Formats: sequence, C-alpha cells, structure tokens
Amino acid sequence: MIEFKVEGDYIPMIQLLKATGLVQTGGEAQIVVEHGEVIYNGEVDYRKRLKVKQGDLVEFRGQKIKIT
Repeated sequence: MIEFKVEGDYIPMIQLLKATGLVQTGGEAQIVVEHGEVIYNGEVDYRKRLKVKQGDLVEFRGQKIKIT
C-alpha cells in the first residue's frame, strides 16, 4: 500500500496518479479514469477532477493508495 500525504485540503485524482508514479502523464491519467480503471473508496469513479482528501482510499491496477 502506498501512503500519500496530501498537501492542503485535497489533490485532484489525475495529479494523485501522476504523483504516485502509477501513470506517466496527465493524459494517461485521464484515459484510465475515463475507462473506469480507478476505484475510489470502493466504487468505480469516472471523475477526472475528483478531489481526493485525507482518509480516502484509491485503488488502481492492484495498487492501493491511502491518503493521509
């Protein structure tokens, strides 16, 4: 599990995927979100600008990201 400390109130989903190194570019992040490859707090989420906050759990291609 990856633990990611968010600076401020939130981080957009696309930036989170890039910051954790799970995707290479913002364009790739947008595509995987649009295709329903990202699970946000147990549910598939298609929002590219989703505000991920402390306490959230994101899953992507077998990796779990806990936001702290």
